[in-house]
Amino acid sequence: MLHRSTTVITICALGLLLTAGAGSDNSPALQDYPSLKEVFRDDFTIGTALSARQIEEKDPGAAALVPQQFNMITPENIMKAVIIHPEWGKYNFGPADKLVEYGKKHNIGINGHTLIWHSQLPPFVRHIQRADSFRMFFSEHINTIARRYHGKVFSWDVVNEALNEDGSLRKSVFLDKMGEDYITEAFRLTAAASPGTELYYNDYNNEQPAKRAGCITLVKKVQAAGVRIDGVGIQGHWHLGKVPLKDIEESIIQYAALGLKVMITELDIEVLPRNFQGADVSQRIQASPALNPYPNGLPDSVQQQLADDYEALFRLFLKHRDKVTRVTFWGVNDGQSWLNGWPVRGRTNYPLLFDRAFQPKPAFYKVIATKKHPVTAKKSPNGESPNP
Repeated sequence: MLHRSTTVITICALGLLLTAGAGSDNSPALQDYPSLKEVFRDDFTIGTALSARQIEEKDPGAAALVPQQFNMITPENIMKAVIIHPEWGKYNFGPADKLVEYGKKHNIGINGHTLIWHSQLPPFVRHIQRADSFRMFFSEHINTIARRYHGKVFSWDVVNEALNEDGSLRKSVFLDKMGEDYITEAFRLTAAASPGTELYYNDYNNEQPAKRAGCITLVKKVQAAGVRIDGVGIQGHWHLGKVPLKDIEESIIQYAALGLKVMITELDIEVLPRNFQGADVSQRIQASPALNPYPNGLPDSVQQQLADDYEALFRLFLKHRDKVTRVTFWGVNDGQSWLNGWPVRGRTNYPLLFDRAFQPKPAFYKVIATKKHPVTAKKSPNGESPNP
């Protein structure tokens, strides 16, 4: 009841802010605008990705905003193999340990990201020649990291981006050295090393029909082996005015039908032009002024479309709040989004709910306002509490 009361109060505060003109020069102070984690507390957790600097609270704006707005965090880079396991047998746990301390300090749950990913691997991994040596690295990597953070992270993205766009398995060093069963083995090892921790498969574009079918095949194979998999992450790197709502809804329904939790794990909306969709970090485009059209600010029409897109997404998430357990934004504010540097270096992008000054954008208020008129409002009897 406390949470529901808080939500009602927050929504009332929102109405006052909208009436007063929240986008005026007299920008509201942090304590004066609604909290995403409180507004959606009865629905799903709200997460963000943090950089190493933000984890160390060296970014004053993020240090104030994150605990006020979010109840889950995902490390943007520090748990990727290239950082946490830079050499054979040597681990760099310092940044990840600081993440754990940050979570404890602010009572924020942690999603570990990620144990097995073909990208951002340390160089030594690609130099392993023998299959048995590679399997030894694979097992030790998962066992060492998952055991160290057992009871300290709420969940793991066990395997990240293992699929091609057509749903087939991506050619990677893992597939090459271990065969198709490497995914099942990753979940088996993580479940043994960290019992009770939720285990997910995470990918981009896996709301698209072909890739979704491949993702479902992957999940069924893990399940058929008697190995635990708890959820699927739909990354959610979408494009302005082109958010595939129908495919997203169908994917939420189909993944949930497998007995899985569904999460939106890396949400942002690209407002700048590019000629492909997805998040393959190996893809790059040469910079040009035409690809960076808003260096001095976002036009009102684009700002409105961004707000409309986010509103439509959150209405969909609320409609399926019995299946969606977490919505994580990939970054705290526009200034630190990875989309300023990828796939074109040096652009000025605006994909998130908070601007470069940590002020809420119109999209933020549209998202908050979805709680005024949710599509449905029932939680599954078997649904888990959305709180970490």
